[in-house]
Amino acid sequence: MEMYKDAPPFVFLEGPPFANAPPGVHHVLARIMKDAVCRYKTMTGHYVLRKAGWDTHGLPVEYQVEKQLNITNKAELEAYGVQNFIEKCKENVFQFEQDWREMTERIGFWVNLDEAYITLSNDYIESVWWVLRQAWDKELLYQGHKVQPYCYRCGTTLASHEVALGYQEVADPSIFVRFPLKNRENTYLLVWTTTPWTLPSNVAVAVGEDYDYVAVEEHNGQQLILAKECMPSLFGDEPPQIVETYKGTDLRDWEYEPLFDSGEHPEKSHYVVTGDFVTTTEGSGLVHIAPAFGQDDYDIGQKYNLPLVQLVGADGRFVSEVKESWAGEYVKDADPQIIENLDGRGLLFKATEYTHQYPFCWRCDTPLLYYARESWFIRTTAIRDQMHQHNQEINWYPEHIKDGRFGNWLENNIDWGLSRERYWGTPLPVWACDDCGHQHCVGSIAELKSLGTDVPDDIELHRPYVDDVVLNCKKCSGTMHRVQDVIDCWFDSGCAHTAQWHYPFENKELFEQAYPADFISEAIDQTRGWFYSLLATSTLLYDKPAYKNCLCLELILAADGQKMSKSRGNTVDPWTILDEQGADAMRWYMFTGSPPWAQRTFKIDGVDEALKKFMGTLQNVYSFFVMYANLEQIDVLQDTPPVAERTVVDRWILSRLHTLIDGVRDEMENYQLTNAPRAIEAFMRDLSNWMSVAPATVSGVQKAGPDKQADYATLYEVLVTVVKIAAPFVPFGG
Repeated sequence: MEMYKDAPPFVFLEGPPFANAPPGVHHVLARIMKDAVCRYKTMTGHYVLRKAGWDTHGLPVEYQVEKQLNITNKAELEAYGVQNFIEKCKENVFQFEQDWREMTERIGFWVNLDEAYITLSNDYIESVWWVLRQAWDKELLYQGHKVQPYCYRCGTTLASHEVALGYQEVADPSIFVRFPLKNRENTYLLVWTTTPWTLPSNVAVAVGEDYDYVAVEEHNGQQLILAKECMPSLFGDEPPQIVETYKGTDLRDWEYEPLFDSGEHPEKSHYVVTGDFVTTTEGSGLVHIAPAFGQDDYDIGQKYNLPLVQLVGADGRFVSEVKESWAGEYVKDADPQIIENLDGRGLLFKATEYTHQYPFCWRCDTPLLYYARESWFIRTTAIRDQMHQHNQEINWYPEHIKDGRFGNWLENNIDWGLSRERYWGTPLPVWACDDCGHQHCVGSIAELKSLGTDVPDDIELHRPYVDDVVLNCKKCSGTMHRVQDVIDCWFDSGCAHTAQWHYPFENKELFEQAYPADFISEAIDQTRGWFYSLLATSTLLYDKPAYKNCLCLELILAADGQKMSKSRGNTVDPWTILDEQGADAMRWYMFTGSPPWAQRTFKIDGVDEALKKFMGTLQNVYSFFVMYANLEQIDVLQDTPPVAERTVVDRWILSRLHTLIDGVRDEMENYQLTNAPRAIEAFMRDLSNWMSVAPATVSGVQKAGPDKQADYATLYEVLVTVVKIAAPFVPFGG
């Protein structure tokens, strides 16, 4: 690489994988796509620094260690000891590093693993602290109380981009419940919910201001109030008689009897409010409000000063104060008991199942709950417009990602839930005063030492070591302790553009040369992961994107068309292919099978076909050339006729070769990593046709002459050039 030091730079930023599990076929795909681009750029006269990276923090590691130690909750973890747990995490993160190294080398991914950036290093963490300090100074880092997705098994909230990684189709109860109105005998609000477990925390019912509502009379004389537009879906072709009509505003402030005893609270509750989130496309047009368990509910609770009734603990179970039989039960398990209770009291109108997409924890596969909790946030909504603008500056492959999947994600951006109530991660560098509550964000190790008491020279920036550091409060001279949270590991990797260089503490020139990156590439799901976190942090810091070109890779499916899964038994061990057919065959198959952004089915016989279609043809042509050139003692580097003096067919194949060179360059400059090798395949077919008419190749051994010398020289030039053109895709030469 030293010979290219003074060449124009092409900056590649590696997305850091976790090395706590062995690499799979999808990792091969990602690494060879990156490698082909970097090799091509090197061969076209660029200096390409290929710094590897390792992601090391967060739930993926903690979850594995917990399984190894048979730990099922935070209490067991803390009994084991936080320090002991942290040390186990450090061991786990590089458990399969050797496997990754061997696979990386075997597939020919040219990257510097010996000088990789590592997110657990003090240098990396210190740079992340600096980034957070910039957010703090810009008032973009704040503490707030919001409803957030929460994993009760892991005991922490998750960010919206993490939630997007874990949706599954589930069947939940769908029930319509009669809420008895006060001062209106035998009249009920008909309310729909798919979360019966939240009903004990109900404090209000929301209606749409401008919707038309009706009171209908059941056969038993009871009256139900619901949105008129919802009658067909609830009653079908035999609707009950309408006895009265209302606008949503007419129902405002109507009071109803609580379904359950939720305890005493000073705020007014159990009455009708209006909300712009109410719809009539499904349900009854009346929405049950439990501010502790939904963002719309929480917001309307704030608007109307409704009580926050939290009857579910951090372990996902009903608290012991609940008077009903489901006290202590996991909330989802309590649904049948709650439904049975309502039915027994004549309050259940209808119960069915509702199939929908529901978020699960992306690492432990636990259904998420939505809790109102105090957390730390990055105010990304304040920079949403800038992120939109910077997105337009990025070249996306495929292009529709820009205004589609990624653009839509930015459009619906909410503040980044940054903090995690966990252990193994970059500690949130905020200290709070025990006496006056003053908070301070530390931005460097030097600042920590200047403000702290007896800070060790070799302080490790992990829990529990950094938790022991006490600061002096500048406001009241009191004692300050660090808040216990760590941060989202996606924020870690999202700072790679800066933290990999330990900027701004050193490597200023290197950072300036490497920012922004010319090229990144990862799987399509990173539109809501690493691609987003890079853009958010770079916009926050520098108000410009962290990358110029982004190549998105689609899923690899098994031969049966299903997603690869160990439980399904349809995964493919990449070493099976590498040991049998070889790395070049596997690479060529992946490049030519389908575009990187198209979903692909991985078939082993497809690798065999790739061997025949290109490398088999190339090998046959090469073998012919070597055998006959040696047999006839042809020296292709001497007495070679000028191109103008060669036969028409020789000039044609050389013209075709230079057309190929131009075409492959054009495709590679536009990141068309399938079109380029397919063009090489097509050329090889033309080369076979040429060999059928070139005099030397038709007649085999014959007397030497200018045409024969020209044919061999032409074939030599073509073979050498094809091998060079194909080198980014098959670096081992077949």
